[in-house]
Amino acid sequence: MITRTAIFEGRIKPGHEEHFLTVFREQLMPMWQNFPHATNIRLLPVVSADPGSPPIALIQQIDYPSVAHLVEALASPARARARALTLELMELFEGRLYHLVSERHIVDGPAS
Repeated sequence: MITRTAIFEGRIKPGHEEHFLTVFREQLMPMWQNFPHATNIRLLPVVSADPGSPPIALIQQIDYPSVAHLVEALASPARARARALTLELMELFEGRLYHLVSERHIVDGPAS
C-alpha cells in the first residue's frame, strides 16, 4: 500500500477558512474519488500541533495499491482537473504545498 500525502504548510488567508475547506470537502473530495486506483481518501484539517511545529493547515492523503497505480493516477485527466482547482484555491493560502509518498507497514497485535 502506498500513500500520497499533500501537506499544506502555512495558513489559510483570514476570512477564507470556511470557503477553502468547503471547496475541498464538496468539490475536490469527489474529484479525488475518481482518480484511477484510489482507495482510501482522507482530508485532515489540523486542529492543534506541538509547540514549535511548522504551521500545517491541512493534510490530504490518498492510498493506492502500488507505486505503478499512483503513477497512473497522477497522469490521469481526473488528477489534472483536481490540480487545476487546487491551484485556484492556493490563491486563498499563504504558504506552500508539497507531497510525500510513503509505504504502509502494519504490525498485527500489541507489542510484547
